Amino acid sequence: MSSGVDRKPSVDSPDVPGARAKWNLAPAALYEEAIRRGEGLVAADGPLVCRTGEHTGRSPKDKFLVQEVCDQDIAWGAVNRPMSTEHFEQLRRDIFASLQRTEVYVQDVFGGADPEYRLPVRIVTEYAWHSLFARNLLIVDPAASTETGLTPGFTIIDAPNFKADPARHGTRSEVVIALSFAQRLVLIAGTSYAGEIKKSVFTVLNGLLPTVGVLPMHCSANIGPAGDTALFFGLSGTGKTTLSSDADRALIGDDEHGWSDRGVFNFEGGCYAKTIRLSAEAEPQIYATTRQFGTVLENVALDPVTRQLDLDDDRLTENTRAAYPITFIQNAQLAGLGGHPRNVIMLTADAFGVLPPISRLTPEGAIFHFLSGYTAKVAGTEKGVTEPTATFSTCFGAPFLPLAPSRYATMLGERIRKHDARVWLVNTGWTGGAYGTGKRMKIAHTRAMIRAALAGALDAVPYERDPVFNLEVPTSCPGVPNDVLKPRTTWTDAAAYDAQAAKLAR
Repeated sequence: MSSGVDRKPSVDSPDVPGARAKWNLAPAALYEEAIRRGEGLVAADGPLVCRTGEHTGRSPKDKFLVQEVCDQDIAWGAVNRPMSTEHFEQLRRDIFASLQRTEVYVQDVFGGADPEYRLPVRIVTEYAWHSLFARNLLIVDPAASTETGLTPGFTIIDAPNFKADPARHGTRSEVVIALSFAQRLVLIAGTSYAGEIKKSVFTVLNGLLPTVGVLPMHCSANIGPAGDTALFFGLSGTGKTTLSSDADRALIGDDEHGWSDRGVFNFEGGCYAKTIRLSAEAEPQIYATTRQFGTVLENVALDPVTRQLDLDDDRLTENTRAAYPITFIQNAQLAGLGGHPRNVIMLTADAFGVLPPISRLTPEGAIFHFLSGYTAKVAGTEKGVTEPTATFSTCFGAPFLPLAPSRYATMLGERIRKHDARVWLVNTGWTGGAYGTGKRMKIAHTRAMIRAALAGALDAVPYERDPVFNLEVPTSCPGVPNDVLKPRTTWTDAAAYDAQAAKLAR
């Protein structure tokens, strides 16, 4: 999947629309472009604050895969909606035509830190701040400067001001994310939510990597001083970024990774962290990035006079975000590589408040929970979601999986058994009651449980089997009150707990 470096063409490439293309601009230049074009404001401490407008989260119902001769392995359905080649070609022509009247920004970057499997991606954006987002989130190669470029293995065209026509383009609405594996092209239109760019790269890698024996995963990863790698599976909002950013362990990456015969590697070169009610005490490393030049802040409230941030303000959305290069994390593993995982942690934000805060899984249990992917959609992550809602997302990343879920689950099971990885289910959701009655699990308690699991401190303690969910629950954990480990004891009404547990089990 790797590609060599070629000289950038002296004229704009045919795959780059626009009256004028600006190639591989560095952060300072992109700041200047964004300010000149009125795309954002510079906050007091240096980050660039931008608004995404109507769409403050992903639009999964507007995502399409093109039906092509090479798509026999695609799992068609509610996630992978088909688009005809005719509609895709009309959409491509119309988007290219609309961009011929404007300037665009090009970043030549990579998806995948392992040189053996990395994919060169050309990202063409209508907004300068989207170009900075792409540069922050993906991997920048020193060869991709203003004078040179990479031969792309995939191209993403991002045109938020173009509105799709359902009758003309075969879309559901004015928003569209359309992916063609045959043309190696992604078209994004009608939405300014920058997360669609990074998730498009993830979807592409989810389709390509299994064919070369690599398991793509929606997870964060870090590595301890002894070289022990840990994976953190979970949907957005379950704590992947927060819990993998640990001062005592080096961060490999916060969201998307591959697991090959060589070990684990990050897909990205940056992080995309939720910032709503971010705490300097509980999340110091992530908090610090919101005060740094080069960070892009999405939909974060800003005082127009003092330019001071208000991370507690959710008037625009709960899904406020910070996009920053991984170099902003002090103890990051900059190579983006780790060995085979010793521990695999599956995170769930249980809105019912009945799952144990930590439990040990057998390999068979791990596959069950991987395939079920239970969590709660956290407010703002997707358009229309305003409060936590129970959901089941296969492989903790169903919206981004072009292939059958069983293919990814089989690969995970094989790797867990081969490398004897310990697997844990961790509830970062509610305790003492369901959402609206109980409280969110304390980050300090969750961190203590995960640190104990990674250090082997839970290996020798007694376990009790949860009779409803058939989970092995430790009876004690350093730094955590024993009653916290048993969710039934945190409820004031034990009968109400039993009813909720039975409801979720069903």
